[in-house]
Amino acid sequence: MVTAVRHLGPNWYASVMGTAIVATAGAGLPVHLPGLRTACTAVWALSLAMLVALLAARTLHWTHHRDQARAHLLDPAMAPFYGCLAMALLAVGGGTLVVGQDWIGLRAAVALDALLFGTGTLIGLTAAVAVPYLMAVRHRVHPAQATPVWLLPVVAPMVSAALGPLLVPHLPPGQPRETLLLACFAMFGLSLLATLLMLPLVFARLVTGGPLPLALTPTLFLVLGPLGQSTTAVGKFADFAPGVVPPADAQGFSLLAVLYGVPVMGFALLWLCLATAHVVRARRHGMRFTMTWWAFTFPVGTCVTGAESLSHHTGLAVYDGLALVLYGVLVAAWATAAVQTARGLLSGALLAGPRPAPVALRPVTARTR
Repeated sequence: MVTAVRHLGPNWYASVMGTAIVATAGAGLPVHLPGLRTACTAVWALSLAMLVALLAARTLHWTHHRDQARAHLLDPAMAPFYGCLAMALLAVGGGTLVVGQDWIGLRAAVALDALLFGTGTLIGLTAAVAVPYLMAVRHRVHPAQATPVWLLPVVAPMVSAALGPLLVPHLPPGQPRETLLLACFAMFGLSLLATLLMLPLVFARLVTGGPLPLALTPTLFLVLGPLGQSTTAVGKFADFAPGVVPPADAQGFSLLAVLYGVPVMGFALLWLCLATAHVVRARRHGMRFTMTWWAFTFPVGTCVTGAESLSHHTGLAVYDGLALVLYGVLVAAWATAAVQTARGLLSGALLAGPRPAPVALRPVTARTR
């Protein structure tokens, strides 16, 4: 077991995120299908079990393979995935209050979510500073190396911003509630502005350097994460602001939910089409399954919750339809990634070390007269 986790990187937390979002997004759908909420609760329980197992495995990794763990931190391709640790904790915590309370009770759900939210937010804020710092002073990166993976550490605070308001009603009235709500609003701004710094680098790399390598092409879907999550966040601010902040501020949050959410969701749909076109091209060129396929799950799930929020705040049926269509895409993507991951675990391929590059034979030149 100790040897098996040597190459277990922080990118594995993406599977927890992608599983948890299936539960929370499904619970907010504008339809009431028999058994849907129970199924969502079961998926949340699965995400919690995955989180516990992965935390245990990563503890073994850090305990017995510190050289490899340090190598991950110093690898510009792997270090950004430490943002996934924070988002995995936050996603499972948010699902605890959304659906998990059906099985464990409200009191236990609040306690567990408070623990996971606090820990995830602390790790997320740390990653948002530490990973860009490492990129600047330790990593040697070139603009041609820019990928959407660079967004992961700065998106983590946006997940806190979207899920933190769920805890607001469970705090004492007055300043505690207002402080948490405005702290989430501050993390919304922090993550949004950091994303606006990173995204131009990614887009410039895409249009000037050509398509991403086949294995990295699914990471284009990561751009949907800050777009869908920020739309969800402003909707949550509007939902929980009444009675917490002054009426004028609460009305401002309601306006922001629509005036910000509608255009950003429009851009998210544009990027979804662009990313899908790149994935279709990559698939035709032989793209095979890797753990990057989990990028098809959580970012799409945030667009589902964003569409659900816009449906609630605008009353437009078109957003109901959008949420249902995107949720269908999410479930299909999650099922595909989950099955392929299970196969890779059973075969041992996903936990194997990187293969050494083949040694090219030196050409032999015959001497002629």
